[in-house]
Amino acid sequence: MKAIRRFSVRTALPEPISALGDLAMNLRWSWHTPTRDLFAEIDPPCWEEVNRDPVRLLSELAGARLEELAEDADFCSRVEAAKADLDRYLGATRWYQEATPQEGSLPASIAYFSPEYGITEVLPQYSGGLGILAGDHLKAASDLGVPIVGVGLFYKTGYFKQSLDHAGWQKETYPVLDPQGLPLHLLREEDGTPCVVTVAMPGGGALRAHVWRAQVGRVPLLLLDSDVPGNDDAMRVVTERLYGGGGEQRLQQEMLLGIGGVRALRLWSRLTGAPEPEVFHTNEGHAGFLGIERISEFTQSGGMDFDEAAEAARAGTVFTTHTPVPAGIDRFDLALIERYFGGAQELPGVPLDKLRDLGAETYEGGSADVFNMAVMGLRLAARANGVSQLHGHVSREMFEGLWPGFDETEVPITSITNGVHAPTWIDDRVYEVAAEHIGRRDVEASDRWDEIPDVPGEAIWSAKAKMRAALVEDVRARLRSSWSKRGATDAELGWTDSVLDPDVLTIGFARRVPTYKRLTLMLRDPERLKSLLLHPERPVQLVIAGKAHPADDTGKQLIQQIVQFADQHDVRHRIVFLPNYDIAMARTLYPGCDVWLNNPLRPLEACGTSGMKAALNGGLNLSVLDGWWDEWFDGENGWAIPTADGLADESRRDDIEAAALYDLIEEQVAPRFYDVDEDGLPQRWLSMLRHTLSTLGPKVLATRMVKDYTEQLYAPAAEHNARVNDDEHAGAKALAEYKARVRAGWAGVHVDHVEGSGTSDAPIVGELLSVDAYVALDGLAPDDVDVQVVAGRVALGADDLVDWDATSLDFVESYDDGKAKFAGRVPVERTGQFGWTVRVLPKHELMAFASGMGLVANA
Repeated sequence: MKAIRRFSVRTALPEPISALGDLAMNLRWSWHTPTRDLFAEIDPPCWEEVNRDPVRLLSELAGARLEELAEDADFCSRVEAAKADLDRYLGATRWYQEATPQEGSLPASIAYFSPEYGITEVLPQYSGGLGILAGDHLKAASDLGVPIVGVGLFYKTGYFKQSLDHAGWQKETYPVLDPQGLPLHLLREEDGTPCVVTVAMPGGGALRAHVWRAQVGRVPLLLLDSDVPGNDDAMRVVTERLYGGGGEQRLQQEMLLGIGGVRALRLWSRLTGAPEPEVFHTNEGHAGFLGIERISEFTQSGGMDFDEAAEAARAGTVFTTHTPVPAGIDRFDLALIERYFGGAQELPGVPLDKLRDLGAETYEGGSADVFNMAVMGLRLAARANGVSQLHGHVSREMFEGLWPGFDETEVPITSITNGVHAPTWIDDRVYEVAAEHIGRRDVEASDRWDEIPDVPGEAIWSAKAKMRAALVEDVRARLRSSWSKRGATDAELGWTDSVLDPDVLTIGFARRVPTYKRLTLMLRDPERLKSLLLHPERPVQLVIAGKAHPADDTGKQLIQQIVQFADQHDVRHRIVFLPNYDIAMARTLYPGCDVWLNNPLRPLEACGTSGMKAALNGGLNLSVLDGWWDEWFDGENGWAIPTADGLADESRRDDIEAAALYDLIEEQVAPRFYDVDEDGLPQRWLSMLRHTLSTLGPKVLATRMVKDYTEQLYAPAAEHNARVNDDEHAGAKALAEYKARVRAGWAGVHVDHVEGSGTSDAPIVGELLSVDAYVALDGLAPDDVDVQVVAGRVALGADDLVDWDATSLDFVESYDDGKAKFAGRVPVERTGQFGWTVRVLPKHELMAFASGMGLVANA
């Protein structure tokens, strides 16, 4: 018989060890080794059986064992010490409390929205890099004391568990998660009833959600769950699966995340007294509807119309784009948007036509029939960024149609390169080496990266050998389990006991499996790959993992190709595919690999943080120059795979790049790994490894990333928000009036006449160019515009200005015909071909960027 209802019963802990409950419910344990060790020693076999989940461990313990622990004075003192340590961590003054912004003040609260969070495998609410990044962002914010509140959804079955059938085809299962059995607290009203967030649905329906809180160190994470009483069957399953269902269910999820998420924040502040967020950060376009909910709030509470409320909401909003391809952006049919936001469904103060305009693809190549969530996100954010320097460039190119007339460099999308949370991803053996030879486990906190070159080679190599051996042991267990699920009997699996060799050069490749990541590039020449795997003196072994989206049959075919190759008897001891790639697998995979392989189609990798995690564990990167590797590869921290960018023949391009990959492994990577001295140490390899840790280490940290967000985006957004919304939103109202007036008159704004003088017949560096510009303003005031001289080098064979600077001209006088004169002088600072032009931009002290309105009149 099967149960028709179930619920989790939590353990009542004896008073002397009651603090174990607090330790289990704060996810700091997921990156704090001493806390995990405390739980592990309670019952080591049970700890492994419950997959290292403290909440499950406590629920499995018998009453007699709990009483035994409560009577163990030594254990009780360790529990008290662990709780005291957590309390110190939660209450201590940290970086954020001591930071001083360049202007204004730091925000008291920052809301961070993401559709997924990868914090621990115990809470499987992530599919890949976006979620892992979000989890690392919260953890680093906690470590730094940044007052972030996370907002997301609780998915009843998470993403999916991956297995393989006998033919190597990916199979998905969806185990149901019981939030009561997870490290989550349900938000409740003062009378004990569960709090409910409600979002209106078409036809008078409603989508209701409870709110679960996960505590990520100092950071609360609010997760909305639609599987609640009062919802009909269709509404209960809205949050059943991450990235599941069709377009309509995705829209419902994103409405709950954005609109419901803002309402959950208001609920959180009401219940706890927490300050209302001053900055709203949306991690990709999935949460974009938070902007229209805030607009609706302002129209109801601030006495503003839509345009004024939009300025009020925009000022404190940050938008991060993570995709380098239009196909990665959520786009909804306009008819669906009209059904959910039109007529009786309109949010108060948000007319349908205004909403449609926010998501409209009003640029060349755009579609008039769709609503683009990233476009809305950009239009509703005063500040936006990509997640690596190269991705920032790609994003500016991808979205430059929203800012017509501007060069790509002026599109207001900056870059903050991702980072990874070191305590989560660095193996304890690395910390042990640091403790012995540098003096502290926490290299990050002590800022002693420059001492890594002094660590003895034998200590580094010994630790790396232990991590590689641990990976081999883990791979064998996982491979045996995978083959058992594929139908093999124990009698057929003896060979798995000798899969991989702890002394062989180990290359890792683990990621999601969309086509552009090119999982099977290594299979372009199977015989060449076999020769590398089976080389008599310098063999290579490959550990591969990754999930394809359940609806992506092409990705599943790529996995099957890898699996079928790895199944071959002559190579199966040297190459493995491990199903169900997750955080638990990553904990041994990154440390155990000597080389991390990444070969996407350039420039389609936005950032790609897995190679950062490998680097922090003493791994070297072997990667296409894409994402973060494009900006931080220096020739000594790994290898760059040459690319055939722009080649029209995709098959030939892949052949060329695969051949380059084979050549690098055979001629550079493997020889350097196996070139050992009389003590058995690969000194040239160790030199690269030390250099990688000491130079890349400080750069790839999530704490560096969150500091960058704080200083470059959060603090300026908070200062801008205060200026726009102080004095009963006077700035927002003035800015909205200004923009409406400028847009109405901009068609008549143009550069009528330009005069240049002052330079000699043969100008030399240092001379001054005098410029008089006569501009038609069509009713606008001279103070409404910024008239600029744009001067710089002229590209060879073209008239395009490159490496240019803009200098504002001064207003001189107005004329009766609506024209005005502007004048100024520009220094000639470059030799060679020098060119200049004049342009007119809108100008207002409360605009974050001169290009923000997307308006320019070029001469």
